[in-house]
Amino acid sequence: MIRISRTMGQKIARIVAGSCLIASFAIGADRRADTVILDATSVKNLGVKTQLVSRQSFESTLFALGRIEPVPSHQGVVSSRVAGRITSLRVYEGDYVTKGDVVAVVESRQPGDPPPSLELRTPLSGLVSHGHARLGDPVEPDKAILEVLDLSRLYAVARVPEDQAGVLKPQTKARISVAAIPEAAFEGELLRLSTAVDPESGTVGAIFLVPNPGNRIRPFMRAEFSFVTGGREQVLSVPREALVGDHLGRSVFVKDFDLPNAFIKSAVRTGMSNDHSVEILSGLFAADEVVTRGAYALSYAGGGTVSLKEALDAAHGHEHNEDGSEMTASDRAQANSAGTGNEGYGSTGVTLFLVVLVGLLVILVLLSQWQLSRLRRDQRGTSA
Repeated sequence: MIRISRTMGQKIARIVAGSCLIASFAIGADRRADTVILDATSVKNLGVKTQLVSRQSFESTLFALGRIEPVPSHQGVVSSRVAGRITSLRVYEGDYVTKGDVVAVVESRQPGDPPPSLELRTPLSGLVSHGHARLGDPVEPDKAILEVLDLSRLYAVARVPEDQAGVLKPQTKARISVAAIPEAAFEGELLRLSTAVDPESGTVGAIFLVPNPGNRIRPFMRAEFSFVTGGREQVLSVPREALVGDHLGRSVFVKDFDLPNAFIKSAVRTGMSNDHSVEILSGLFAADEVVTRGAYALSYAGGGTVSLKEALDAAHGHEHNEDGSEMTASDRAQANSAGTGNEGYGSTGVTLFLVVLVGLLVILVLLSQWQLSRLRRDQRGTSA
């Protein structure tokens, strides 16, 4: 058994006390590192917006990609019943027409002076999507002159993986966003699934009927789908925009309840997610106020433009240490005697302290080994 002298015991006690002091300082450093304190101008420039966290209904969704397609029954063509040539063409591709409008005049090949003419009218209201003739072109009864498309309703066809298509039932609702119109959201209702699986992509077509007010959606635009497949109540969740980080670690910025324009980075554990929200399993409480806009910018803001000490001094009306803790009378006396104005433990002081600590630990290990080797020599001598 190794005996430790009183002097060595005192050294160990001092080392342990120093370790506790370092741990205390590390806590303060973590607090400073995780708190971003800005001024009002910086908050405005970053566009920071916050939202209260609450428990609410949470929808389970399925995500898919697809395209917009025209409804076959909402397509029509303009053609002539007789052969002839076009003597008048009143609309062109991109024009809107109303059902019954005269869009072209065809001069018949039948004899006459002048030859008889035939007015061609559109069979439905909509957009002239294609034009297949020019003024003076000859026409035949089997040739389409114009194509008209009614855009009031369109099909949105999602490509759903075949192993997930079973969760889609008739009248399933979907939130649909179109890449060309990012600021708008559309809702569609499932009509049916396609009759076959695409052998190349392994997907099934899910056909949704989508109203198109203002005719903003056009055929063959790319679309994103979020199918509502279920839901739960009283789930703590935040908007997707509030999360920063990756799958290795997710965090949110929580508005400090005490300091103005201060935001604390808080690690969270996430659960299910949908197209607009993420379930929070731990790390947040109801009534916390999280940053929903500007969180990405805050993650690169570092310590902000205002120190933690300055913010706490202004908020509470008395002095604090650099780590944000309350300044005691002994702290104040030590700061005054050192003439540093409550700089606390600077990075240089901490580095020096760590060097001294490591040196003392090395000495302690060497002394222990020396004591052990001496004890073994004494034991061998006694045995001899």
